[in-house]
Amino acid sequence: MQLEKPIVGMAALSLALALTGCVETSTEGAVSEPDPELTFVRGYRSAADECQLVGETAFTVDLLDDAADLVACPTGSAAMASLMAETGAAMITQTNSFTFFRIPFR
Repeated sequence: MQLEKPIVGMAALSLALALTGCVETSTEGAVSEPDPELTFVRGYRSAADECQLVGETAFTVDLLDDAADLVACPTGSAAMASLMAETGAAMITQTNSFTFFRIPFR
């Protein structure tokens, strides 16, 4: 009976370790490269908007569309959340600091 408690404790510890080993960590959306050179034209919704209209650079050339604005917001910012809520825009790519959206002209 003295060994019962340590055995139960070891069984619980073994189970916890086994479950911990099964947990996958997601690196989706994580970017390790430095931010590319970007050309910011102006605030997208206003001059003070953190989300910026982005011009053409080597990084953005394949992201630009003649029927939409390319907009970059600081990743995780309130401005990004409000842009997504207002426009329904989906993320097209991401760098370390910015998330990019293509917003069709209306």
